[in-house]
Amino acid sequence: MTAHSIGCQEYHELSRRRFLAASAATAAAGAALASPAWLPRIALAKSHRSATRDVVIAIFLRGGFDGLSAVVPYENAYVTARPNTFVPRHDDTARPVTERCIFLDSPSNGVSFGLNPNLSGLMTPYSEGKLLFIHASGSTDTSRSHFDAEKYMEAGQPLSVLNSFTGWLGRHLLSVAPMNEAALLRAVGIAGGLQKSLIGAPLALPVPNLASFGLEGSSSTRNAREAVLYDLYGSITDPLKTIGQSTLNTIDLLQAVGASSYVPTVPAGVAYPSNSFGTALRNTAALLKAQVGVEAVAIDIGGWDLHTSLGAVTVNGSGPTTMQDLMRTLGNALQAFYVDMQAAPSVTYTAVAMSEFGRRLTQNANLGVDHGWGDTMMVMGSAVNGGRVMANWPGLGPGQLFQNVDLKVTIDYRDILAEIIQDRLGNGASLAQIFPGYTPINRGAIL
Repeated sequence: MTAHSIGCQEYHELSRRRFLAASAATAAAGAALASPAWLPRIALAKSHRSATRDVVIAIFLRGGFDGLSAVVPYENAYVTARPNTFVPRHDDTARPVTERCIFLDSPSNGVSFGLNPNLSGLMTPYSEGKLLFIHASGSTDTSRSHFDAEKYMEAGQPLSVLNSFTGWLGRHLLSVAPMNEAALLRAVGIAGGLQKSLIGAPLALPVPNLASFGLEGSSSTRNAREAVLYDLYGSITDPLKTIGQSTLNTIDLLQAVGASSYVPTVPAGVAYPSNSFGTALRNTAALLKAQVGVEAVAIDIGGWDLHTSLGAVTVNGSGPTTMQDLMRTLGNALQAFYVDMQAAPSVTYTAVAMSEFGRRLTQNANLGVDHGWGDTMMVMGSAVNGGRVMANWPGLGPGQLFQNVDLKVTIDYRDILAEIIQDRLGNGASLAQIFPGYTPINRGAIL
């Protein structure tokens, strides 16, 4: 079973719509690259930072991440609701050790939590106190619609009052001075089109793969064609000149970063997965270490709309499932990135992962789980108050579920984003603009 054969009609339609919008978003981003003067071809500098601020990495788990399968609550109601798909506790000796949870902690209302074994890579930053799980979190949108929930979360505003086409991260970058005044690029969306969260950001560009970004066509003539374009944009006087010059310089910038030849600093047994998400994080590490002025990176990992064959750990005791593969990719890629970036301690970052909604508590007839509400967020970085599960746990028993079917949201995702923006991105003064109509609560996610 492939990711393309899984998911509801709305999820597939939204994926197609996002693909069709890519060219328009790319064109708009190209216009945003314009700079006021001719800039020389690129030489990387290592001392650009004018302020001590983190680079923010926004990871969107598209499709509806099942936080209950990722960070498992030790409640009987969970096992009862998912008799064929629950993840066994760490002390369930009737199951093989490889299928059991990895014990995390007991932070809320006496309920303990365990980590899905397919996410074992996350134990590296978690055990060092640099990874935080935020359970029963999410947005206040209860539509269970992929389109509405994604739009709301990336905009940072509820749909009922949505009055801006920009995203929360775009508004942050628009309201704060750049870390590098000469930066050609402040934000990168690793995708075919700029993610909604980055819309409105100055000097933001969608790049599907940082290692291969450049002019299309034969590599044997690429240098010659680029030279012609440089000559052209050096002589014309129409409005295309500035955009053309800036675009070519951005191509040079990303090629100078050297993502295609980048060698990660990771020990034996730790590696970036050889898929799109692993490649995206590997390229992000190369970009951050090059210190070219990029302040934000947005990355997507899709495929989480598992209405069928969820599979907690294995299917009938044998063979992988889509969720296993996705969770291993997520855990191993974040582990590799965390270890890799430790080799560059002067380059600080905060990574936050979230999804449009969680999944329903009870499994369905297809051994999957339908659209839910409350979910699990993750925050990773050197200043994260981690090594724990943050939860105002509402419970899974009778009378404790939202509409008697879903995990409640007790921590608004904007509380976590606001704390990152204020404490790590140096922009507390603009929170009212970034999250209009909402007053964030400090949850203690950041040290």
